[in-house]
Amino acid sequence: MKYGYARVSTDGQSVDAQVRQLTKAGCKKVFREVASGAKSDRVQLRRLLGQLEAGDVLMVTRLDRLARSTRTC
Repeated sequence: MKYGYARVSTDGQSVDAQVRQLTKAGCKKVFREVASGAKSDRVQLRRLLGQLEAGDVLMVTRLDRLARSTRTC
C-alpha cells in the first residue's frame, strides 16, 4: 500500500497542496501534520511508521517534509 505524509511547519500553512499531490501519485492514505521538522516527537509520523508493513511505500512531496536535515555516516 502507498502511504503519504504531508507536513507544514505552522498553523497558518495548509497541507492541501501536498495532499492533492500525494493522492494523485496513488497514496491510499495520507497522514497530515502541523509540526516543525526539527521536532522529534511527531504524532502522525509515528502513527504512520507504526502502520508500515513489508512492501508498503511511504511518499512525501519533498524530502524536507519528512525531516529538516539528515545525518550522514
